[in-house]
Amino acid sequence: MLVVSDLHAGYGLSEVLVGTSLEVKAGTVVALIGANGAGKTTTMRAISGLVRPSKGSVLLDGQPVQGLAPSRIARLGLAHSPEGRKVFGPLSVEDNLLLGAYRRLPRFIGFRAQAGRDLDRVYGLFPRLGERKRQQAGTLSGGEQQMLAIGRALMAAPKVMLLDEPSMGLAPVIVQEVFRTIQRLKQEGMTMLLVEQFAKTALTVADYAYVMERGRVAVEGPPAELRKNERVLAAYLG
Repeated sequence: MLVVSDLHAGYGLSEVLVGTSLEVKAGTVVALIGANGAGKTTTMRAISGLVRPSKGSVLLDGQPVQGLAPSRIARLGLAHSPEGRKVFGPLSVEDNLLLGAYRRLPRFIGFRAQAGRDLDRVYGLFPRLGERKRQQAGTLSGGEQQMLAIGRALMAAPKVMLLDEPSMGLAPVIVQEVFRTIQRLKQEGMTMLLVEQFAKTALTVADYAYVMERGRVAVEGPPAELRKNERVLAAYLG
């Protein structure tokens, strides 16, 4: 569903990715772990078009998307829940969710009617969002904003969803709730690429994992194998 090959990207004259390659098969969850500065978030941004790769390829469901505008990549079926959540604070919870569906629903007639089914799904996953749907997004707690960011991505009905640091800044009990939702989405067949600071937590939901170091993949394998890898144990799972 998603194939990244020899990806190079960075910011200005600073090259962060120096040959990253990975694959996410349909219906699986793939974890991308590594130290701060290893290139995980830049990988996500390069896949979704927020950073333009200088070299390499990104295939989404067999179609090359590297170099396309983020809006075009989103229309082709990729949703990105970014690091730091990036909700639109002055807008209501429901308006934030509706923005996630904007690219795939009719502009005028029928937008609300078709979006209603998707809203019901998100509110089913995150009942608290339903309780606060008229509330300004900027007044939500950090955990609620993370639920909103994931819900907004789901409203796009994506083929692949990128989740960048969904546990960042959250209390442990909220982290557990977020990961229960990720596990539920996995059971429903959602294809996900997950960047997560808590490697142990990421490996509990992942089918496969990549460990990044200095802009490229250093180790990869099923979670069971990585848990036995002395290098991974010492650096991330100790």
